[in-house]
Amino acid sequence: MTYKLSPSSLNLMGECPRCFWLTQHKVWKRPAGIFPSLPSGMDKILKIHFDRFMEKGKLPPEICENGHCESMKLFDDKELLKIWQSNFKGISWTDEEGNNLHGAVDNILVKGKKLIVLDYKTRGYALKEDTADHYQNQLDFYNFLLRKNDYETEDYAFLLFYVPKEVTKTGEVIFDTELVKMKVDVGNAESIFVNAIKLLNSECPDKGCEWCERIKDE
Repeated sequence: MTYKLSPSSLNLMGECPRCFWLTQHKVWKRPAGIFPSLPSGMDKILKIHFDRFMEKGKLPPEICENGHCESMKLFDDKELLKIWQSNFKGISWTDEEGNNLHGAVDNILVKGKKLIVLDYKTRGYALKEDTADHYQNQLDFYNFLLRKNDYETEDYAFLLFYVPKEVTKTGEVIFDTELVKMKVDVGNAESIFVNAIKLLNSECPDKGCEWCERIKDE
């Protein structure tokens, strides 16, 4: 049996290996909570916003006013970027056994011959010390996938946070932005993927969480 995995499905493995195993073996799926539509709406308009600057060969102000991004530009292969941004296609790689890993990026920066992952995040309040750390695996997976597709990437990526600041008299919401530079570790991504396949090729874990433990009683 082969498996099709993504950063989000591998996050579930981190939360509960048993839920992950049951989901991938199509035995049971953890009920999905209500997903807020604002982040996906923000992603959509931000991609349009970034495309406008890409077509002009410029960086948007929330990037170019930052010393980290000197000598960088936005990835300008618009058709390829659309594929990479698609949740249905994304950046994909299949191992020798036929197991597939895929993920959809928000955007890509270019410095020389190397690519740099840029991911947008919308939050309702200011960042905490460990906020960016929650996205480490996600950034590692994107870089792992790019390298598996023979692209060179820098050893870092960026998280661009948008946080609501105020509402103007005419009703427009003003956002603060914060760009966070994150070191990436493709070895971490590969290790998680390998461990996931080992888990899925083993027996279902006995120990579960409050969600999957319920099905034992049904």
